[in-house]
Parts: sequence; C-alpha cells; structure tokens
Amino acid sequence: MRAIRYVTPLREGGSLPGLLETDDLGTYVVKFRGAGQGTKALAAEIIGGELARRLGLRVPDLAFVELDLAIAMGEPDPEIQALLKASVGRNLGLDFLPGSLAYDPAVLPPSAELATTILWLDALIENVDRSWRNPNLIVWHGELWLIDHGASLYFHHNWPRADRHVERAFKADDHVLVRYARDLPAAHARLAPKVTPEVLREIVALIPDAWIDDEPGFEGPDAVREAYVTHLTGRLATSSWLPELAA
Repeated sequence: MRAIRYVTPLREGGSLPGLLETDDLGTYVVKFRGAGQGTKALAAEIIGGELARRLGLRVPDLAFVELDLAIAMGEPDPEIQALLKASVGRNLGLDFLPGSLAYDPAVLPPSAELATTILWLDALIENVDRSWRNPNLIVWHGELWLIDHGASLYFHHNWPRADRHVERAFKADDHVLVRYARDLPAAHARLAPKVTPEVLREIVALIPDAWIDDEPGFEGPDAVREAYVTHLTGRLATSSWLPELAA
C-alpha cells in the first residue's frame, strides 16, 4: 500500500516513527527504513511480531507502506523531512489502534500464563526493550497487545559473532512482567515445539530483499534469512538462555 498523508510524528521512541494514512483507507504507525536503527530494526520487528502472533499473543497487524518522495518534500519540519527523504520506498507499518492506553501491570495484572509466554518470547529473541521503564505493551479494548520489537535479535548486529549468542542467558531483572511469570522450563517445553524451522522460514520470508541484500559475508538475502533460522533453531534446541525467576 502507499502512504497518502503524513499525519504526525510519534516521539516516544528514538526512531521517530510516524502516523501515516494509506491508500487502503487505513492508518498505520510507520517505522522508517531511514531511521538511525536502520533496516535491521525493521527485520527484528517482523520476526518478533510474527513469532508473538504464532504463539497466540496480540500484535497489531503488520503491513508494508510505500513512501513517495512527494510526501517527504511536503513536510515542513526539516528533521522529519530528512527522515522521510531517507525512507523513500518500502517501510514497515503497524496497524494503528486508536484509543489504546499505556500498560500498567499494577492496574491490569496479567495471568501467569500470559506473563510467562511474553517473557519466554522476549528471552528467545533477546528483547531488551520490555522493561518497567518502557514496557512496549498497550491495552486496547481491555486486552494486552505487544508492540515494538525493533531492539530484539541483538546478534544480527554482528553476524560473525552470532554463534556466541545461541546459548547466551537472558537477563530479566527489569522485565516488566518478570514478577508475574512462573516456571519458564515448563513454558519452554510447551512453546518451543510451536516455533519450528518451517514457521521460522515462513516468517523470515516476509523480510524484503532490499532490507538485507547488502549484508557482508552473505551471498544474498536468502542466505541471511537462513542464518536467522539457523540461529533461532539452535537457541530453541537448548534452554540455557532461560532467565532464573526469583522464588
């Protein structure tokens, strides 16, 4: 789909996502390929978000949003215009959930199963951005929704050393839901079989070639996609990365 209007910036995050209207009459929170985090953050958003969806968690629908230079040139704010000009082409949109509220577990405590599933997923993908300071959880129509997985998959920022992260333990001390989680080994036994290599390949196939076609050390986008599958499959085969929960 194509963007037809830049509505407003969303300054909560460092990547300066924006709210855009598209030609399908939808409104999306768009994360831009030209932001400082680059396209790896967009790939992580796809992998983290779609894994969450496969595990039965609520995640806004993802969509590709094409941005034209004309929209960038029509933006009066110089900082935003520079970002839009650097992001002409395909970007990643998350369906806008109007009226959603920031999540506070003290107001809406999660069930132990929900908290444990979310923590297990975050530990698997090494999502360091679900802390009590910045939960990246919202409430919409009384249900908990997960957003913003761009800081996940730390290993892909240094592929030559990625194998060192396969069994790397996840630190959950400041995870927003750690106090509600229970029995992560049992959750691992329940959830890991759902994340098969076939599921992973379906998910990484969604990453556009243009976002991963210049990765050093790889012979094209398909090799990068398979490296994601290999890394996550290796991580799923062990449980040494599971954080320990306080008694």
